[in-house]
Amino acid sequence: MKHPAHRETIAVETTEVLSHQAFEGDQYILRLHAPECASLAQPGQFAHLSCDPMLAMRRPLSIMRVDSVKGRVDFLYKAVGRGTRLLAKRKPGETLSLLGPIGKPFTLHPDRPRALLLGGGVGMPPMVFFAEQLKTAGKSQPLVLMGSEVPFPFSKRPSQIMVPGIPEGVIASMPLLDDRGIPSRLASLQGYAGCYEGYITDLARRWLDALDAAQREEVSVYACGPHPMLSSVAKLAKDYELPCQVSLEEYMACAVGGCAGCVVKVQTPDGVAMKRVCVDGPVFEASTVF
Repeated sequence: MKHPAHRETIAVETTEVLSHQAFEGDQYILRLHAPECASLAQPGQFAHLSCDPMLAMRRPLSIMRVDSVKGRVDFLYKAVGRGTRLLAKRKPGETLSLLGPIGKPFTLHPDRPRALLLGGGVGMPPMVFFAEQLKTAGKSQPLVLMGSEVPFPFSKRPSQIMVPGIPEGVIASMPLLDDRGIPSRLASLQGYAGCYEGYITDLARRWLDALDAAQREEVSVYACGPHPMLSSVAKLAKDYELPCQVSLEEYMACAVGGCAGCVVKVQTPDGVAMKRVCVDGPVFEASTVF
């Protein structure tokens, strides 16, 4: 049986920790020198990282940014269990084993250049990667909406980019994206200054309602985040009749399709099938899983 093309690009390499920044809420941004992964990675894919020499099981982390010239790969993650807490102790100069990039990436809808990117919590990294790729390719002007109920892992900044349809006063943005000319807005229920008070799906509805019918015909939706958020995103897409791709978050053991420990039910033309999030995903059409 022929394997999907994205399974033929998985590499194993020993990487060096270049930097490791800590943020509030047990969040970290890890930068590795991983030239093979950097040269192959696409938005929505992830890497399976060793966290500590004493821990056999790897942990899957979504890729946030790559620099294929310098061979760098960035990951944003939250320390929530033994593996990621051990990973949080890794220091610059140390080495980690990386398996990746793994999985099916996001793909821009060919007839809908208005890309609406929604990232929640540790689902933000693929949206950053995808937004930068789209900007570089010049095929789309993405709008990135990010939500978090813990402090954002970056210093919020009033955006320099106007976005029609976004409520007045919702001006907080991610500086990394704003500096590249990519509009972004933030949402939270925690009362953070400049952020939308509510869910990012509610903010997305405000923006979509401000578009005319012809403009909405150009919109496609892409999302990554916790399951309840993705369920709401799928409903949003259905309500507005928009194509939507979601990247699922699941516990993984092998991450290469061997153990089938990350299967989910997916609707196919032949009925419901069990698909592995690691290699059949993690990106799926929203309508097939919700």
